[in-house]
Amino acid sequence: MPQLIVVALVVLVLTGCQPGAGADQGDGQDSASMNVADVSLPPTGGQFDYQLGTAYEFDGGLDVVVRDATAEPAAGAYDVCYVNGFQTQPGEADLWLDGNEDLLLHDAAGELVVDPDWPDEYVLDPSTEAKRDRIVDILGPVITGCADAGFDAVEIDNLDTWTRFTEPSTGLIEEDAALALAGSYIGLAHESGLAIGQKNAAEATTAARELGFDFAVTEECAAYDECGSYTDVYGEQVLQIEYTDNLPDGFDAVCADPDRAPLTILRDRDLVGPDAAAYAYEQC
Repeated sequence: MPQLIVVALVVLVLTGCQPGAGADQGDGQDSASMNVADVSLPPTGGQFDYQLGTAYEFDGGLDVVVRDATAEPAAGAYDVCYVNGFQTQPGEADLWLDGNEDLLLHDAAGELVVDPDWPDEYVLDPSTEAKRDRIVDILGPVITGCADAGFDAVEIDNLDTWTRFTEPSTGLIEEDAALALAGSYIGLAHESGLAIGQKNAAEATTAARELGFDFAVTEECAAYDECGSYTDVYGEQVLQIEYTDNLPDGFDAVCADPDRAPLTILRDRDLVGPDAAAYAYEQC
């Protein structure tokens, strides 16, 4: 996961929420669908790349690219800005531990919860409206900063924390709370003129779409046989990434899958640049 530098702590005045499936009534923002007509959606054809590890110039140019919020958008492309909306970023522990530790998930013993796959990332705790508001106070400027930098959309990572932290003993996140926080991100993105993409969480595609997400970004849906969960709900508005280290049937089989997204690519796990030995890139 890339580094994400939060540039400021500001207080955003948030108003009620258009509730989606599972969201709290009155929570989030009534403006979750506000200004949707003013946002543009990703193209469903052309050249696509996923450049979270390293942003680089793509030979021949790109039509759609996802880059970290700390990177510059690519000229001439539809630019999607990566924001980690449900976990902290590596190197940013002090931002949360200094006065905001209560916004981090704790287990039943009171210990902070980290993502076992990314042990330098704490998990955010969206369990109450007050906590969600404060989380958005911190991460909201990252989303609006994406708009200011010239990105066209944002993708919000780790929505699926509620599927991974399911027991109080090891840290519990409720689906309703996660979707309510997502609703606030949706409203803020739309108010900023940005489309917003659901990242992963195949279990929640219908609820997330109803909540106001405009498109989806899915990693490894072919590897886990769940691509239809995205394309059945979002149609062609899906960006699909598969990884070389988890490709059970080969990339040709991925491309032949009728449920795959129109824009489907194969990348190396660390998303390095083309000068690195581990670099890999193919597109269906």
